[in-house]
Amino acid sequence: MSVDPTAPTQGGFPVPPRAGGQPRPGAVRFLVPALVAAAVAVGLGAYGRVHDPEGTAFNLAGFSSTSAVKAWLATTSFGFALVQVLSALMLYGKLPGPSWSAVLHRWSGRIAFLVAVPVAVHCLYALGYQTYSPRVMWHSLLGCFFFGAFSAKMLLLRTERLPGWLLPVVAGLVFVALTVVWLTSALWFFRTTGVTT
Repeated sequence: MSVDPTAPTQGGFPVPPRAGGQPRPGAVRFLVPALVAAAVAVGLGAYGRVHDPEGTAFNLAGFSSTSAVKAWLATTSFGFALVQVLSALMLYGKLPGPSWSAVLHRWSGRIAFLVAVPVAVHCLYALGYQTYSPRVMWHSLLGCFFFGAFSAKMLLLRTERLPGWLLPVVAGLVFVALTVVWLTSALWFFRTTGVTT
């Protein structure tokens, strides 16, 4: 079963059109998610910029450093984000999938976000918003953007009668941001120090 990308959705899933052909909501309706996204991203960036980096935020037994903890947590989050993408393709009929694809999609997203939170706390508290190299600048910028876009996505999930293309686009931006954040941190760490704990 394929889904029309222009069809309206509710909670991120396609819904049948209402009787009477009610018009789709105007752009003003999506202003709140956009403003919240901007406020979260700018707020995180501002905090990271003015906060004096502490050098460390947490550590876990069994890891050689907080950077190793951060790299492995970021990799775990990215792995669950990949599951999110695959399960979304199943939900939209682009890939075959089990009847529990929706449950897999919801839980992989929750886990990806929850694992990403301590990584963000470490980045903001221990390192701050830095721009001393292109890699670090993109990491800082897209890390803040990720949490802003994720906030918008969560608000849009509660919005009725979305244009069918909107949620996949926002979710795609969230995934792309997380991918670049992972490439500029965890992958860079593993390539620099080796794949160790």
